[in-house]
Amino acid sequence: MPPTNQLVIEASTAGSATEPCSGSRRRSPDLFLALIALCTAVTAGNIYLAAPLLPLIAHDVGSAPSAVAWIASVAQFGYATGLLFFAPLGDRVNRRPLVAALSVATTAALLVAAAAPGTGALAAAVFVASATTVVPQLLVPLVVERAPADRRARHVAAVIAGLFTGIVAARVLGGLAGGAFGWRWVFAGASALTLVLGLATALALPSEPRRGTGPLLSGVAALPALLRHSPGLWRACARQAGMFGAWSALWTSLTLLLTGPAYDLSTAAAGLFGLFGLTAGAVAPLAGGLVDRFGAARVVRTAYVLAAVSVPLFWLGGRTMAALFVAAVALHAALAASQIANQTLALTTTSTPATANTAYVVSGFAGAALASSVAGPAFAHWGWSGVCAVAAVWLVLGWTATAVRR
Repeated sequence: MPPTNQLVIEASTAGSATEPCSGSRRRSPDLFLALIALCTAVTAGNIYLAAPLLPLIAHDVGSAPSAVAWIASVAQFGYATGLLFFAPLGDRVNRRPLVAALSVATTAALLVAAAAPGTGALAAAVFVASATTVVPQLLVPLVVERAPADRRARHVAAVIAGLFTGIVAARVLGGLAGGAFGWRWVFAGASALTLVLGLATALALPSEPRRGTGPLLSGVAALPALLRHSPGLWRACARQAGMFGAWSALWTSLTLLLTGPAYDLSTAAAGLFGLFGLTAGAVAPLAGGLVDRFGAARVVRTAYVLAAVSVPLFWLGGRTMAALFVAAVALHAALAASQIANQTLALTTTSTPATANTAYVVSGFAGAALASSVAGPAFAHWGWSGVCAVAAVWLVLGWTATAVRR
């Protein structure tokens, strides 16, 4: 992707001449970008490891898959918590030791998850692992800070493409590996990848003495005022919470539909359905160019229309596989376009991009976590139709919340 190569060249020349690693980064921009992309993919995938493994976990503990669906929600709540406390530190501390420490903590938590004796211990380990796997959101503000103004969205799109690739890999490879070796080995393998790529990325980052003053958690305390005085940030947060929540309700519950009586697929076969998530990675560069050309607001409106069309298609997919195929493509395209447009808006409306990014991503994952936590009981009581209803409600809430406040 040409925009990303340009980004690193510009980032190297824009950075301070005193940065210790700037010379090495100029000599090997492709390697540095590949490292960030891989690290983003792996750390993002950690949040979604449990979703394709729910039937296997349920079988191991002797319960119905819908009874353990809440573990997927725990992962998203954990990520939102980690973003709230760790991501704002990007404005205040050296990112290199922070990325290293978080990578080690995530590795340890994933190993505990692999050895968990029951759902309680597994949920606790998944929460901690998700809370510390926030490395991508420490790197995105760095990308935006150094990108030229007319190409910011395309540079964000390059990072988001890696993030969606990790989500797809977690569902597809996690489902296949879980079916072949058991769900515990999936968590163990993820821990090894996280440690290697996290530490390698930390070593490649420049050593950047931060200029922040005051308590380390002052970024968290500043979030309410930041949202109150930044209408663009508030709009981006609310709309992405609605979009991400609708996607999460449908996508985290999809394994329950595919492995249930309607289709009776194996966990591995259901995991292959995640390949439709590659739509998001393919759409991301296109969406970045559209945001730079037409503005974020128009792209978000189009994404919401596309998502609204996908919900009834998902409902039809409860009985027709072809409808599920079309719905999956439409929803992932909508999610990618919305993510890039809203995140670009969020990161360019304040003078503290890391703190603004925290508000944005926490809002998105809080919306996703709430939606998936409601989708599990909805599936148990009303089946797939209940899940589709939850997704529709979240889209309505996300849009109307921004219509109320101008």
